[in-house]
Amino acid sequence: MKKAAIVTGAGKGMGAAVARELHARGYGLALMSPSERCEALAAELGGVARRGYVESAEDTKALFDLAMKTYGRVDALLIHVGGPPKGDLLEIPETDWDKAHEMVLKPVIRLCKLVTPVMEKQGGGSIVAITTFSAFEPSLTFPTSSVYRVGVSSFSKLYSDRYGAANIRMNCLLPGFTDSLDLPQKFADMSALGRLARAEEQAKAAVFLLSEDSGYITGQSLRVDGGVTRHM
Repeated sequence: MKKAAIVTGAGKGMGAAVARELHARGYGLALMSPSERCEALAAELGGVARRGYVESAEDTKALFDLAMKTYGRVDALLIHVGGPPKGDLLEIPETDWDKAHEMVLKPVIRLCKLVTPVMEKQGGGSIVAITTFSAFEPSLTFPTSSVYRVGVSSFSKLYSDRYGAANIRMNCLLPGFTDSLDLPQKFADMSALGRLARAEEQAKAAVFLLSEDSGYITGQSLRVDGGVTRHM
């Protein structure tokens, strides 16, 4: 039976690259992004799409329902969300902290609640959340992201402990600066490799974690940052 994957943030960048890599491995795709780009990509790759926002419970439920109606199963879930608000640490208004919570952490919990019963019934599955290199080395440049994305890693570890016996794995991908963003050279220079990552490189790492290639890896946060972070 053909495997199926849900990918959020699939309109461009890393999310679109993950969708292409999953398609190359034979997965049926259910894609979501706020724009029509997810629909265009789904048409190109023979999948289905639902425009929407990952922070919307209604939109994510509609995406899940579409995947189940189309494929009857969910083998892989890639959770990719946009960047939350930034600012000077104590100058960030509470409403922006709330928005970061709604954008970064709650969608992970919500989507896991949707797919877990399906994965349990079918005998397993794999979930990957794309977060950031600054999850474990917090950066004042990305304060809300640093705070909430490390929470995603914590949730991922708890989830992997709880559902490992059901053969469901969950990991996080912590990318560094990637070429899908319009970034100045100083960010490329922060890498030990002296360049930005290619979105396709991040996608290959994500799909490694989603596939049986990483069948004994769960509860981990894999840094794919070109050596930007320093801790070992």
